[in-house]
Amino acid sequence: MSVIEEQVEVHVPVRTAYDQWTQFESFPQFMEGVERVEQRTNTLTHWHTSIAGVDREFDAEILHQVPDERVSWSVLSGPKHRGTVSFTPEDATHTKVSLRIEYEPEGVVENVGDKLGIVRGRVKGDLKRFKEFIEERGTETGAWRGEVKPGDSRL
Repeated sequence: MSVIEEQVEVHVPVRTAYDQWTQFESFPQFMEGVERVEQRTNTLTHWHTSIAGVDREFDAEILHQVPDERVSWSVLSGPKHRGTVSFTPEDATHTKVSLRIEYEPEGVVENVGDKLGIVRGRVKGDLKRFKEFIEERGTETGAWRGEVKPGDSRL
């Protein structure tokens, strides 16, 4: 299993950064290779990605969600990965967004890409684009303030 940890400081309050991150359907606007995300329930998302010419669809479940603090997920079907994004207020107008992803590369191409740091570069780029997206807007496109506790499967 490979692990990627990246972070970025965004010039918005923690609530704004967190609320935007809960708008999964907006991810294609700043995540490279994400074609579409559908929020099917409060804890289930369906993803369509196209990376290096490989199209994939998979479901991910939100396992733990605390407003203004963190969102953790795990893929239910498809590429094996899980992760957590955490939000730390630096002051009233700045937030540190920290992302940790654990994933299992599949096949030769993904293993080579992992070894060359391509996946890490993509994650770093996605965080940079998230920063640009939320700072340009200055406000979130929506919010979901619900809490999900470990073991709260609502699928």
